[in-house]
Amino acid sequence: MRHSQSAIPTATYQKSAAYKRKPVGLSASGLMLLFCLILGFQQVAIKGVAEEISPLTQIALRSLFASLLVIAWALWKGVRWRDVCTHWRPGLLVGLDFTCEFLFLAWGLHYTLASHMSVFLYTAPIFAALGLHLIVPGEQLAHRQWWGIGFAFIGMVIAIAPGQKGSIETDILFGDMLGILAGLSWAATTVVIRRSSLSEQPAELTLSYQLSITALLLVPAALVSGQLMNAQFSSMAILSLGFQTVIVSFGALLLWFSLLRRYRASQLGVFSFLAPLFGLLFGTLLLNEPLSLNFLIGGVAIMLGIVVVVR
Repeated sequence: MRHSQSAIPTATYQKSAAYKRKPVGLSASGLMLLFCLILGFQQVAIKGVAEEISPLTQIALRSLFASLLVIAWALWKGVRWRDVCTHWRPGLLVGLDFTCEFLFLAWGLHYTLASHMSVFLYTAPIFAALGLHLIVPGEQLAHRQWWGIGFAFIGMVIAIAPGQKGSIETDILFGDMLGILAGLSWAATTVVIRRSSLSEQPAELTLSYQLSITALLLVPAALVSGQLMNAQFSSMAILSLGFQTVIVSFGALLLWFSLLRRYRASQLGVFSFLAPLFGLLFGTLLLNEPLSLNFLIGGVAIMLGIVVVVR
């Protein structure tokens, strides 16, 4: 049955899936709260050990180890090599988008704060809504949602407005822009999945494409640049890598894709604004990161805009 579905048009996938997916209940709400809590801590975990292991190396290694876990899990769940071959084209695209997302995230964390990255990374629902509006039938935005996008855009302008601290603010601005590019890449992943046969495939298959391609591209990059050889594997760095591999890249992402297949994406998306709130909280409390007034105002505007768009 799974292979015969690959010949069905994308519109049929989306229409049939809409009837099968349930409204979000109490249990799903609790799982989404846990998911956002984990993702909010992700940037802090990377930034906290960045002096020992570069962000690029962390993401490369966690993708490598998590891909092995996901592939083993996929085989146990019944995904076979012919499934991989059937959907390799959209799989390659989501893998490249996923790689770009975390490449921009790793690069940006060299310059900006973890709290800033948490907010700008989660502009993804805004960009995804725009992309779906343009190329996916039935996903056109309502007038209220356009107001939400406008509100979020104004918030981004306010949040990235430089202060009066010279070159430090310039570096942070560059990192913030990379965070926005990471959000764009994440949105591109969402659009590709929704527009392709992957929208009805097992979560394990989609995630295996993403993690495997990311590892294949970023591990050599970390090796050639010398960052992998210069890594210092202290106990804290190993603990952070373990958290990122098992909890974030394996557990949390599998949970997210599983929820997307069971519940309505528009309702799940409402919870997305909690992740940057947790990121702000963890960055301030654990890394002692300062928060400027314009970033706080802009961040609130971005999150309100996201809520308006995805509700």
